[in-house]
Amino acid sequence: MRIDKFLWCVRYYKTRNMATEACKKGHVRINGDIAKPSREVFNADKIALRKNQITYELKVLDIPPSRVGAKLLDLYRQDLTPPEAFEHAELMKLSQEYYRKKGEGRPTKKDRRAIDSLLNDADDDDWDI
Repeated sequence: MRIDKFLWCVRYYKTRNMATEACKKGHVRINGDIAKPSREVFNADKIALRKNQITYELKVLDIPPSRVGAKLLDLYRQDLTPPEAFEHAELMKLSQEYYRKKGEGRPTKKDRRAIDSLLNDADDDDWDI
């Protein structure tokens, strides 16, 4: 089975076209080699794919006949992704939301003054030796 079709069948990509594009961009590797969309997948192959800043690692257990339901995924692939990858993605998400909430737009003049005073206070503390 082709790698783009396999990734679509095991629900890593919503459409087969998205899986094909990911392969063309070099986000998919089979046994360490960059995979073209037409590359064949066999049992015991190790696949690494980068999606949403997470590198998923999986092992092919069997080839599905067609797209499978979410409950049957573990029959066809073994997820070897380390939990640290998901923790890192969560930290990235939290760090982006820390400064400004989404939808608040650019900082106002009052916000900018508060930031400047905060930065100036931090600079003054460095020289109190």
